[in-house]
Parts: sequence; C-alpha cells; structure tokens
Amino acid sequence: MPSRERVAAFIASVVGGDHVRAIADYYHEDASMQENLQSPRQGRALLMAHEAKVLERVKMYTHPDPIFLVDGDRVAINWIFDATSKDGITRRLNEIALQRWVGDRIAEERFVYDTASAWGVVESA
Repeated sequence: MPSRERVAAFIASVVGGDHVRAIADYYHEDASMQENLQSPRQGRALLMAHEAKVLERVKMYTHPDPIFLVDGDRVAINWIFDATSKDGITRRLNEIALQRWVGDRIAEERFVYDTASAWGVVESA
C-alpha cells in the first residue's frame, strides 16, 4: 500500500515531464496499463518503450496539482495532459487513472476518459 507521500512523489515525477523515468521508478516489472476497455499493455519495459514512442511524436505538458485519492492499495488520479504535435497543434486529454499498487509500486493502471472529447484541439498552429 503506497503512502500519500509516495503517490505525491509519483505525481511530481510525471508533472516534471519525464514520463519514461516515472514508469521506471514507480511501476512493477510486470505492471500493466490499459486505455479504457482496450487490451492492456504488459511489462514495464514495454510500457517505457510505448511512452518513449509517444514522446517522440509530441511535446507533452502535464497540468500540475491533479486531484488524487488514495484508499489502501487503490489510487485515482485526475490527469490533464496537453500534447503538442510537430505541426504546432495542441490537444488536451482529461482522464482518470485508476491504479492498484502493490507495496510502493503500481501493478495495474487503467485510464478512463470520454473518447468523444479526448484529445480535442485547444490551440492551433
């Protein structure tokens, strides 16, 4: 079960911009991530590689001070991300990350968001 301080440190790492390092530092080796009801991605190395590929395509900004809740080994975080593509268009995602922690690391994570409004344009080039 993570402490509130450990979750806050994870959030600070993501807000700081190094998403790949956050996965390395805060996820179990066999962790999974799932987008809505899609099939989960499994394994920390795969999660890191997937995130690195995303960050090659866009510049990601994570809004600071997300709302988060810790209840035993369950954590919920309301992330807001802005992704700016190489053509200068910025799109926003507002999602809830539902996490199950084992000890001080994330074992499972599922992102829940409205697919109709996900990645809507907030700023054009």
